[in-house]
Amino acid sequence: MKNKIGDIYNKILIERKFFPIENNGIFNSCGQTYALSPTLGNGFYWVYSEENLFDIKIHDFSFYEDYLLDCLLPEGMSISYYQSIAGHELNPYRRLNANSIKTYIGGKSPYKAVMHKRIPVKSVGIEILPDYYCHYLKEKYPEEYINLYQIFSSVDEIFHFPEMQLLLKQVADYRGNGISDRLFYEAKVNEAVSLVVEYFRKHSMEQTSVSLNDRKQIENVTAYINDHATYPLTLEQLSKIACMGNTKLKKTFKQINGCTITEYIQQTRIGQAEFLLSNTDLSIAQIAKTVGYSNASRFAELFQRNIGILPGEYRKILH
Repeated sequence: MKNKIGDIYNKILIERKFFPIENNGIFNSCGQTYALSPTLGNGFYWVYSEENLFDIKIHDFSFYEDYLLDCLLPEGMSISYYQSIAGHELNPYRRLNANSIKTYIGGKSPYKAVMHKRIPVKSVGIEILPDYYCHYLKEKYPEEYINLYQIFSSVDEIFHFPEMQLLLKQVADYRGNGISDRLFYEAKVNEAVSLVVEYFRKHSMEQTSVSLNDRKQIENVTAYINDHATYPLTLEQLSKIACMGNTKLKKTFKQINGCTITEYIQQTRIGQAEFLLSNTDLSIAQIAKTVGYSNASRFAELFQRNIGILPGEYRKILH
């Protein structure tokens, strides 16, 4: 990892009390492993970088107290799969969700987020760098070169991208050595970019089919859900607000928000449940009912899907 991008991450991590250690057998030996200072928490951060073209990053750590991450990441475009996480991004403000695929554009503005205490941060990501998308791709495919900035921005956060999820899991699980490392990671980076491009093409066709009026109606529905997520919400009720038929509402809502209405309601409710688990003594059943679920088992299942752990484990870890 002796190159410019490796040096940048080495500086960023050390400033945040992640210190380089010898390979501990948990991650592939070709990268550099960092251990979180025991004064802040426990766990590891692993980085592999290739000639300033791309890097692979694996997170597996947790903090003893809520942790504010505020740093300017290097210029580049990343896509990551979050297996477990709890917290909020601050610019713009929104929940960090487990079991999601997220993209991020680095080098534009500082990344600010609060990671909730004691909840494991587990993720794997691929980051492509300017040398990759400004030179490597342009030189290799001069007639077909495309603007990846717009493409990566279009993904943002999605919950149904099984091909990317599988690819990133393969990256996290890979163990090789020598030239096989470089060949494997290079192939996976190219495959990941290909998947993002295909997603963009499909998503763009769907987006262009949505009229301005329909976009405004979906904004109204989304705002209504935000204010009433803990109440029973029917499709018929939301269709009246949107002035659309049920089928059109479901299709248009997913085109605009990247998830179904049910998924959006679940994410909003789980965000409220996190607060109640952290700040009240209400039982799991009481919290389930408060955020809109009469069945505590169903609530626990959905909580685990969104956060990565069960609500009882979440509260136990916090306390």
